[in-house]
Amino acid sequence: MHEMIAALCHEVNRAYCQSIGDNSQPSWNDAPEWQKQSAIAGVKFHMENETTPEQSHESWMKQKIDDGWVYGEVKDPELKTHPCMVPYNQLPQEQRSKDYLFKAICDFYRRKPG
Repeated sequence: MHEMIAALCHEVNRAYCQSIGDNSQPSWNDAPEWQKQSAIAGVKFHMENETTPEQSHESWMKQKIDDGWVYGEVKDPELKTHPCMVPYNQLPQEQRSKDYLFKAICDFYRRKPG
């Protein structure tokens, strides 16, 4: 179930990115394993906790730091740099919106009866 929700979150994020002119996100089926595992970990965090979008970002950032990622102006999986490795209040609104969308999808499934 976590993987299915993660795939949905990923595809919603990809569509959102495309809507703001960012075509860098691959489809779920083409995404590298590290990216899939990051989404699945995010879903698990949300399914097990009542969270805020800020807590979602903090959890994502902790996971990235644990995996060796650091701040960088450009997202680079080989160098493990990412421009969103900053406190939530320093993220551009476009990036904060991603956390709201991710949380909304997870909350729907977490609260869904049956």
